[in-house]
Amino acid sequence: MSCSATLAASMIEPLVLPQTSPGQPPTNIPRFVYGTAWKKERSTDLVAKAIKTGFTGVDTAAQPRHYREDLVGEGIRRALKGGEIKREDLYIQTKYTPPAGQDPNNLPYDPTSPVEAQVHASIASSLYHLRTSEVETGYIDTLVLHSPLSTMGLTLAAWRTLETYVPHRIRNLGISNTDLPTLRTLYESVTVKPTVVQNRFFARTHYDVPLRRFCEENSIIYQSFWTLTGNPQLLDSEVVAEVARVIGVSKEVSLYLCVMGLGNLAVLNGTTNEERMSEDLGGLEMWTAWCQREKIDQENWRGYMSTFRKLIGDHE
Repeated sequence: MSCSATLAASMIEPLVLPQTSPGQPPTNIPRFVYGTAWKKERSTDLVAKAIKTGFTGVDTAAQPRHYREDLVGEGIRRALKGGEIKREDLYIQTKYTPPAGQDPNNLPYDPTSPVEAQVHASIASSLYHLRTSEVETGYIDTLVLHSPLSTMGLTLAAWRTLETYVPHRIRNLGISNTDLPTLRTLYESVTVKPTVVQNRFFARTHYDVPLRRFCEENSIIYQSFWTLTGNPQLLDSEVVAEVARVIGVSKEVSLYLCVMGLGNLAVLNGTTNEERMSEDLGGLEMWTAWCQREKIDQENWRGYMSTFRKLIGDHE
């Protein structure tokens, strides 16, 4: 394979999670995961459209305050109904959200119960909502702890309860809204290691540079969210504009490409516009075509990425 072909494959191929158990089938995370927060009653239609358009990953949560996990499940089943897409073609991810992140009047468990009981009830709810048919509860590819709990002891108690479902009902575990000290302590303390970290990618956290490095060193996939909304200054940067110009994509797609280009990273994409769904997915194909042109080699892209890394303080 030529160097340009190798480069092109590096960002369109899905990311593969490490096996959490011998004999477990590999779990692939697509570079774009469809985000379902704040979709409310539109969740079913939007999820079905996203999968029909080409998204193969879906992220949701057992958090009625911001997600309709039940309607996300309906959207997935609608997409599977035609038979063109099978369950094994999809990456489905949901979350256990601690009480602090829940609407106290609408949550999937009794908040006064022990954390272990909360986790069991939340997972039961998620398995039912995300069932692949009316008779099969199926499995969840990754269950994410939506945030650390108020103490590390409670965080570990929740995690160890999650571990009891791996690898059969849940294939992988992850954590969201975490900092590096918490992630490191968690990683060193548990049997089933986190394979996903989902965090806001923005300037306030210095783009998680040390945390992302820890993830890469320990085979953890980093998932960025708030990638467009939280980064107006990156959208208006010269390097993002130049990448958009040479590839022929919008500056939004250009920023997605630059963030993915950091490596070991998937992006949550929650667009509600069907044209934007196609445009964003098509951006990866346009990037691939650009990489495979005769006069384009790895140095061109490396130059853009070097500039982008400096912009976010990520010095290799």
